[in-house]
Amino acid sequence: DDTMSLAEEQHQPPAPAVPAAGPLPDAVTEEELMSTGHELPEGHTCPLCCLPIALPLAKHSQFESCCMKRVCDGCILASHQRGMGKICAFCRTPTAHSDASILAQVRKRVDARDPVATEFLAGAYYRGNYGLQQDIPRAIELWTEAALLGNLIAHFNLGRMYFKGEGVEKDVARGIRHWQHAAIRGNPDSRFMLGIDEYENGNH
Repeated sequence: DDTMSLAEEQHQPPAPAVPAAGPLPDAVTEEELMSTGHELPEGHTCPLCCLPIALPLAKHSQFESCCMKRVCDGCILASHQRGMGKICAFCRTPTAHSDASILAQVRKRVDARDPVATEFLAGAYYRGNYGLQQDIPRAIELWTEAALLGNLIAHFNLGRMYFKGEGVEKDVARGIRHWQHAAIRGNPDSRFMLGIDEYENGNH
């Protein structure tokens, strides 16, 4: 059986730093960058009330590991007021509380090639939470997979890692390409980082 158990995955030693991996996102023209990406992408709108979630997302919403949905705090409050505080506000699955049960839900979705779950697991490895040992190269591997599946947050994080050279060989141009790819599809964090880079380069 090639499937790694949860206990085994939690105690894997960190892998060494890796060179750039995955295809380089296509170049983006300034016209394309300025004229597209003005609508929020999926994940920035509450799936229940269909209203935009205020930024930063984590401060104004709750991520549900059972269905990989981000629900706004207003809908979470309404769910509690209706006496449904112990189940997911979106899919009604009983809420997972332990690190092991949350990771089990996430890994099941990762196995099904869910881009949101793959990005979530990458973040857990990057931060070393949910009982996992911090493993930045593993996080980059998972972010690369999530980006290939279309996840914009993964593109943002890859942009940050390549731009800074954290866990990978530094490649500023590759980092900017990842931010551009996400920005023209509506990712606000990537557009913000592109603005910071332009400012620091004197392009006011």
